Amino acid sequence: MSKFNKKKDGDLPAVSTASLPDIVFMLLFFFMTVTVMKDNTIKVKNELPKATEIKKLEKKDRVITIFVGQPNQEYQKVFGTESKIQLNDKFANVSDVGDYILAERAKKPQEVQNFLTTSLKVDKDANMGLIADIKLQLRKVNALKVNYTTYEGDAFSNIQ
Repeated sequence: MSKFNKKKDGDLPAVSTASLPDIVFMLLFFFMTVTVMKDNTIKVKNELPKATEIKKLEKKDRVITIFVGQPNQEYQKVFGTESKIQLNDKFANVSDVGDYILAERAKKPQEVQNFLTTSLKVDKDANMGLIADIKLQLRKVNALKVNYTTYEGDAFSNIQ
């Protein structure tokens, strides 16, 4: 008669690492496809004001952003210290805002063009006259849905 060896209790079989490279590459490809690169470099001072009644924008693909503020230190030699408008990665005049909105609207799919929101990211120290001029340009191109980007907080802290 032959001997039967008893199985030792508690021994686990070795974990197979054969599929590990496949999993690593699958994760790598996933993160490569879903990662969104930063679109714009902010060239203006952008200290946003605080507000109490805020609402988060749900669909970021339907937002056109305009930055307004004093140029950063490295651009002040060329552009001065007055508030400037930044459209994408360049400084612009008020008269360029309408053309910018029309160009950005044309880049979007036809089904979302009527639902676009213009988001104004305005520095809390910016000149309100400049904002009024921007809003006038937005009215001329029928971009009537305007959002002011803010931080949540006490609105009275904006008063200096």
